Amino acid sequence: MYLSTVRPGASDKGAPARRFVAGNVLALGLVSLVTDVSAEMVTAVLPAYLVLGLHLSIAQYGVVDGLYTGATALTRLAGGYVADRFRLRKLVAGLGYGLSAAAKLGLLAAGAVPTAIGAVIAVDRTGKGLRTAPRDALITLSSPADGLGRAFGVHRTLDSMGAFAGPLCAMAVLALAGSGQSYDAVFVASFCAAVLGVLLLVLFVRDRRDELPPVRASLPRAFGLLRDGRFRGLCVAAVLLGVTTVGDGFVYLILQRRDDLPVWTFPLLAVGANLAYLLLATPLGWLADRIGRWPVVLGGYGALLTVYLLLASGHGPLPVILGLYGLFYAATDGVLMALAGPLLPAELRTSGFALVQSGQALAYLVSSVLFGLAWQAWGVPVACLVAAGAVVVALPVSGLLLKGRTS
Repeated sequence: MYLSTVRPGASDKGAPARRFVAGNVLALGLVSLVTDVSAEMVTAVLPAYLVLGLHLSIAQYGVVDGLYTGATALTRLAGGYVADRFRLRKLVAGLGYGLSAAAKLGLLAAGAVPTAIGAVIAVDRTGKGLRTAPRDALITLSSPADGLGRAFGVHRTLDSMGAFAGPLCAMAVLALAGSGQSYDAVFVASFCAAVLGVLLLVLFVRDRRDELPPVRASLPRAFGLLRDGRFRGLCVAAVLLGVTTVGDGFVYLILQRRDDLPVWTFPLLAVGANLAYLLLATPLGWLADRIGRWPVVLGGYGALLTVYLLLASGHGPLPVILGLYGLFYAATDGVLMALAGPLLPAELRTSGFALVQSGQALAYLVSSVLFGLAWQAWGVPVACLVAAGAVVVALPVSGLLLKGRTS
């Protein structure tokens, strides 16, 4: 019903419709690359810092990790609605990027006080919640319908370049600062990178207000998207699959403890997973456009199932686990948004993405809290087997919801 709203001419005006990806997509990818360098400089060390440094229990870390993602649910909805209502997708995204940049300076004042760190993280996640849906909407409005998988794949490849480089930059800054215990230099460097990302957005990303129909967005129309059975089925599938997804920090903490890795190597686990993501995001986005997007998404969760089983067994080569984990993200992150894009009218594109992403954020909150409690109560093997069982149940149900309803 909504396919006609995603027009082949929606790529850069005056540019060939069959260009590999639009210039706006590349610009947004560069913004995400630099911003992820900033974010990952900080977040790659947070699990080890909170659990090994501040001695939070695994259950407490599960709550923090769940709030870290789940707290963005309401801000995603608010950002999506405002961006659609006033047709200010670039402005709302810029506000989100700016808040995340300011949060990096807040870490300088937070010190080692867990509540202060939590408050700063909340500001950072508010920024992420505001920017994600408007950014993804700009990608779809700048791309033809039959190239959305490719466009999101290229964007996520650039994004994962930043995620790959961020932990390495943090380790380099710590080495140059002369102390592995002082993080002030990392926070300052992270802030500088975040500001550069905001500047790239302001200077090179174009809004797509000229491409939108004259109808104004409204809250009833935004939530009315759920009346479409295809979009509603996709949202339900996204939530089901989100409940099976535990936070990255849990995976890396399990691997660090299993292999008795030195604490200073903890950021390198994220580097390994992000390298696989980097190498696979574009090929899997292209594959999704060729064979269908829903099989690629379900295949990604099959890779996650294998990761859980390997973690439960206590065996499996570290590079294989990290590679499969990166494959999971490459097959699901951007491809799921490419699935949603053609189901949404252009004037409500941001609100639709926000609904999907908010459902996922709340699902991640539940999964992180439950996994932390299961780990503390029953140990790693049982907790991982429970997570694997959830994937086994969710995959066929999600397949039925997605197959035949999405492209």
